[in-house]
Amino acid sequence: MKQEELQAIASQFKHPTGEKGIEMANMMNETNINMTHHSIQNLHIEEANTILELGHGNAGHVEFIFEQAENIKYYGLEMSELMFQEARQINRNYVSQKQAFFSIYDGNLIPFEENLFNKVFTVNTIYFWQEPEKLLSEIYRVLQPKGILCITFAEESFMKQLPFTQFEFELYSTEKAEILIEKTSFKIINKETLTEKVKSKTGELVDRAFTTLVLEK
Repeated sequence: MKQEELQAIASQFKHPTGEKGIEMANMMNETNINMTHHSIQNLHIEEANTILELGHGNAGHVEFIFEQAENIKYYGLEMSELMFQEARQINRNYVSQKQAFFSIYDGNLIPFEENLFNKVFTVNTIYFWQEPEKLLSEIYRVLQPKGILCITFAEESFMKQLPFTQFEFELYSTEKAEILIEKTSFKIINKETLTEKVKSKTGELVDRAFTTLVLEK
């Protein structure tokens, strides 16, 4: 594959647009669903929790969040206008019932007041954080005391095998992510690395290692 094609794929992962973006979002929702469910389960969502997700893609997983507990509210932030629209469409019932709220943001500043959320999670977005420490301090600000943040990402050892990750991606191992967290006020209360089978572009099953870090304010 040519450099330009690989760059175009990387760009779609970071910021899906157009018809290709919708295809990419459907594919990402499918291939990442296990990671997403794992992240959500690590939040231990309770009744009346207010939850924030950064980079929700098409948000085909939001129904699973509402299955976790009664009377919860979900807020999703996305950099991609296309994903914002797709997520609102897929979750229109939750939106109309004022249970789910979607907004666009710039990837750096979180447009909510402090101490608003009980739980925050994000799956496969850490590679695209422009200023990781700044974004983590923003998440810290909007979390309530003792609030939980789950960060889930595919391990660097797997990601570097994908040719397009040389563009736009900052890859992380568990150790590198821990070093980043140590620069913030969060404390790591749990970490887990699992291996799952995922389909490669050529249709064969390959092992993907992914990590969930559970942090507390």
